[in-house]
Amino acid sequence: MARDLLFEIGLEEVPARFLRAAMDQLKERTEKWLSDSVIAYGEVQAFATPRRLAVLVKDVAEKQEDVHEEVKGPSRKIALGENGEWSKAALGFARSQGADPSQFTFKEVGGTEYIYVSKSTTGVETASILAEGLTGILHAMNFPKNMRWGSYDFKFVRPIRWLVALFGSEVVDIEITGVKSGNVSRGHRFLGKDAVIPEASAYVEALRAEHVIVDVNERQELISTQIAELAKSKDWNIAVKDDLLEEVLFLVEVPTVLFGTFDESFLNIPQEVLITSMREHQRYFPVLDAQGSLLPYFVTVRNGGSVALDTIAKGNEKVLRARLSDAKFFYEEDQKLQIKDALSKLETIVFHEELGTVGDKVRRIRRIADSLAEKLELGTSTAEEISRTAEICKFDLVTQMVYEFPELQGVMGEDYARKAGEPETVARGIFEHYQPRFAGDSAPASMVGSIVSIADKIDTIAGCFSIGIIPTGSQDPYALRRQAAGIVQIVLDHQLPLLLSDIFGIALEVHESMGTLKRSAQEIRKDLYEFFGLRVKKTLSDSLRYDVVDAVIAAGYDDVVSVVSRGNALMDTLNQQPDFKTTVESFNRVSNLASKASAEKVRSDLLQEDAEKSLYTAWQSVSGEYRGLLGENKAAKALEVLGSLKVPVTSFFDSVMVMAEDEQIRANRLALLASIDSDLKQFADFSKLVWA
Repeated sequence: MARDLLFEIGLEEVPARFLRAAMDQLKERTEKWLSDSVIAYGEVQAFATPRRLAVLVKDVAEKQEDVHEEVKGPSRKIALGENGEWSKAALGFARSQGADPSQFTFKEVGGTEYIYVSKSTTGVETASILAEGLTGILHAMNFPKNMRWGSYDFKFVRPIRWLVALFGSEVVDIEITGVKSGNVSRGHRFLGKDAVIPEASAYVEALRAEHVIVDVNERQELISTQIAELAKSKDWNIAVKDDLLEEVLFLVEVPTVLFGTFDESFLNIPQEVLITSMREHQRYFPVLDAQGSLLPYFVTVRNGGSVALDTIAKGNEKVLRARLSDAKFFYEEDQKLQIKDALSKLETIVFHEELGTVGDKVRRIRRIADSLAEKLELGTSTAEEISRTAEICKFDLVTQMVYEFPELQGVMGEDYARKAGEPETVARGIFEHYQPRFAGDSAPASMVGSIVSIADKIDTIAGCFSIGIIPTGSQDPYALRRQAAGIVQIVLDHQLPLLLSDIFGIALEVHESMGTLKRSAQEIRKDLYEFFGLRVKKTLSDSLRYDVVDAVIAAGYDDVVSVVSRGNALMDTLNQQPDFKTTVESFNRVSNLASKASAEKVRSDLLQEDAEKSLYTAWQSVSGEYRGLLGENKAAKALEVLGSLKVPVTSFFDSVMVMAEDEQIRANRLALLASIDSDLKQFADFSKLVWA
C-alpha cells in the first residue's frame, strides 16, 4: 500500500528571484529525507507561486523498508587473543553495533578473515515519523536572505502564514512559529478563497479551482502560448527575454497576457533606453517590427483579476508614460553636458579608496591601451582612435540616464559621443569596451573596442590583486573571473599576437608608475598567471577532453591563441587517428630518458649507430619547420611534422643501447633525446594523455 504525500508552506510574497532555487531545494531535501529514511516513493513534483512552496510525492510507502546488513569488524588476528578470548577491539566493535560477541561470524576477504555482525532493523510506520521529517526539511532550508518575525528566533525567506501537510487524506500534525498544519490552503489573493484539500493527490486541481496554477511549467506554457497568439494576431515580434520571463513567471499565480500602447513621440529616444525602462522598471515585454525596430506597444502579464483588460492596460499605460517622460527628460538634459565637463566629474567618483577615482582609472586605461596598441603595431590612425576611446570611455557614468539605468553604461556613451561629433569608431568603441558583459556575450567586434576592453579589464584585475582582492571560493565582488575570461575571449576571437605576460607587464608597469602597486610586481604576476590559467583551462574544457587540456596546458598557456590551437589539433588527431597512441608512446619513451640528460648539445661526431644518426638527421630536418609552424599557430601541421619522428624514434630504441658504458656516448645519446623532448614539450606533455 502507498499514499501520496503533500507538504505546502504558505508564505507572504517571496521575491521572484528566490523561488526557483527554493522550489528545487524543497524537492531535493524531501527526496533525500525519504531515501535516508528508507521509505519507497514514486514521482516527486515541486511547485511554487509568489505565496507558496510545495512538494507532492506520489506513492509513498506506508512503512519503512526492513533493513538487513552485515557490518565488517576487525580481522580475526586482531579480534582474538592468543588464549582465544575476544580482544578489546572486538568487544568495542560489538558494543558499537549493539551486538553480543556470540553473534560474530567470520568471512574471508582478500585472503584475510574478518569478524562480521548481522543486523536487522524493522521499519516503522511512515506516518509515525513524517512530522519530524517534514519539520526537519523546513528547518534545513536556506536562502540568500532570511527574516525573522514576531518574537520567534526562527528564520525563513518570508513569514510562514499557513501549512498543509497531508499523507493521503490524513493530516500530519506539525507546528512552526505558531502555525499549525492542516488541509486548508489559500487561493488567489483576490479571485479565490480558502481551498480545502481532501487528499494530497487533489492538490493541483483544488488550487486551480481557486484561481492558482501551482505548476510552474504550466504557468510558463500559458504565458508563452498567450504571447505567441498575441504576436501572431498583431503580426508583432514580442521580445521575450528569458530572465524577464522567469521573473514574471514567479510574480503571478494565474497569468493573463495583455498589451498597451505609448506615445510614438517617445520613439525619438534610443530604443535601448525605452526597452530598459520597460523591462527593468515595469516588467514589460517590448514589441518590435520585422526589422527589429521598436513599436509603440508593450506586453505585460497580470496576476488574474476581474477588472477588464482595457482598464488594466490604461493603468499600465499611465505608469509607463510617466517612466518614459522621465527618461526623455534625462536624455535631453544629458545632451547639454559637454564630454570634457563629464570627464572632470569623474575625478569626484571613487573607484576604490586604494586605487583612486574613476578619473585615475581612466588615465591608467588610456596608458595601458596606448602600450597595447604600440605592442601590436596597429598604426597611427587606429592608435589615435584607441587612445581617444580610452580617454572618454567612462564619461557617461556621470549622466542622469546612466545614474537611473546603470545597465545602460556604454550604450548611452556611444549615443552621446556620436551626437557630440566623435568619430564612429570611437563612439562604437565606448559601447564595445564593456564587452563581453556576461558569459555567452559577444566580444568587441572592432579592434578599438577590443584593446580598450582589455585595458579596462586588466587594470581592474591587476589593481585588485595589488591590494589583496583575489577571488576565493564563490566570493568575487568585482567580477574578476568574468573580466579575465573576457580578456581570454577577446584575444582568441581576434587571434591577437599578445602574450599574457605582455598584458600583465604593461598593466603592472602602469600601476607601479602611478603609485597603486601595493605588492611586488613579481608576486602579483605569479598570482595573475595562476588566476588566468584557470580561465584558459575553463575555455579549453568547454570543447576538449580533460587529459588533452592538461597536456597542452603543461606546455604553457602564456600564448592563449597557441594553447587553444594546440589543444584543438591534438583532440582532432586523437579522434581521427586511432593509431596515434603508438606515436605518443614513442614520444613518452623519449621524455622518460630525456630527464637523465646532462649535456646540452648533441655532438654529431659521437653518433655511432645508424639508427641514432638517422634519428638525429630526422630531428634536424623537421625541428626548424616544426617550431616555425608553432610560431604561426599552425598546430595541426606542426603535430603532423612532429609525428614523422615516430619511425626513427622507434628504430632508435629498437637498435641503440642508450645507457652505453662509454660515458661520452651515453651523454650524447641522452642529449639527443633531450633536444627532441624540448620540441615535444613545446606542444604538450604527452604523458598526461589517458587511454581507455
